[in-house]
Amino acid sequence: MNLVQITPGAGGMYCGNCFRDNTMVRELRALGHTILMLPLYLPMTLDEPDESAGAPVFFGGINVYLQQQSSLFSHAPNWFRQLVSHPRLLKWAGGKAAKTHASDVGEMTLSMIRGEEGRHARELRELTTWLAAQQKTDAVCLSNGMLIGMARELKRTLTTRVVCSLQGEDQFLDDLGSPHSQQCWDEIIERAREVDRFVAPSKYYGDIMTERLKLRPGQLSVVHSGISLDGYDVESPRPQPSRPTLGFFARMCREKGLDRVVKAYLIARRKVPSLRLKIGGACGPSDLPLVEECKRDLAQAGAMQDVEFHPNLSRPDKIQFLKSLSFLSVPVRYKEDFGLYVLESMAAGTPVVQNRCCAFPELVDATGGGVMCDDTEEALAAVYVDLAQSPDAAKRLGETGKTAVQKQFSSRAMALRMSEVFERA
Repeated sequence: MNLVQITPGAGGMYCGNCFRDNTMVRELRALGHTILMLPLYLPMTLDEPDESAGAPVFFGGINVYLQQQSSLFSHAPNWFRQLVSHPRLLKWAGGKAAKTHASDVGEMTLSMIRGEEGRHARELRELTTWLAAQQKTDAVCLSNGMLIGMARELKRTLTTRVVCSLQGEDQFLDDLGSPHSQQCWDEIIERAREVDRFVAPSKYYGDIMTERLKLRPGQLSVVHSGISLDGYDVESPRPQPSRPTLGFFARMCREKGLDRVVKAYLIARRKVPSLRLKIGGACGPSDLPLVEECKRDLAQAGAMQDVEFHPNLSRPDKIQFLKSLSFLSVPVRYKEDFGLYVLESMAAGTPVVQNRCCAFPELVDATGGGVMCDDTEEALAAVYVDLAQSPDAAKRLGETGKTAVQKQFSSRAMALRMSEVFERA
């Protein structure tokens, strides 16, 4: 099949959706499909080869921002639009970007969802006109539901099918505030009728979005996310840490529960003084205040000598980080639709300790590679203590999870299931 994957770039920040989409594109190509990957807004930052390399960035972030501020920019000459969409300028802007707060971008989000009826209709026409000049497209895959405003114009211009992934949109849309939140939901529900197939990364999230988008029976498929196993050396047993080591690997933010894992660690450390903590993951300018807060709490408790911070690791360093842990825990505060870090940890032979919420029970039940507990710091700490004092049990959980990820959650398995979705669409 001839396919197109459209994925928003996050500039200088790591993005789980970008990782998933990029990995899927590579595997679909390996299966024999011709697939073009197009970034939106900003270039993508990845820890593996960029499958969109050489493709133009559409809906350039600077253009989109200026058009939202004034409709006059919708009529700006092409030379100006091309100037502010130059790859070097977008890369520079992406490096300066901080975390986007939903409450600040309600009007822009609504405009994007309105597609050809929004302020960015010119950007959409440029995208569809460019695609129409390429080879015939059998299906276009949108990375998330907030791109659904493109579906109508894509189908009209390209006479193609549209598949839309669902990846954590509900929290962002709910946080837009009144009146934008309800307006965006209403528009998405209306335009969902034009999408041939939706794909959710977990049954948990698929059930939520089927209800909220009022999808018709059979309109949604569940395709669990998968990861590339390159570099994990899955055949070799990993050495156990000399001291019990708790790890956190996700964006260093409150939503992912960085401060919660620090609090639970300090509770557990009272019973296991030898317990270490290693914190890794994406860390941007807006995350630094929380990181400094956590460091102050750790220093006040006299624990900083047993804690390490490893921000923005490369892929090889990330894998080594995960292998150096006894167990990993990311106690999120929001409705996580999947959690790639769970699979990455298990692929490294490291079990997980997760709060019983979101898609985590689904993943742990499917793999046997972790322990679930109540959603409190005290409950998390109790499991940390148990595993720290029972390294053999932790090792068995890690080996079980690693085997399951190899069989069920590889990027190749994900691509095969997505191929079936495209065929049905």
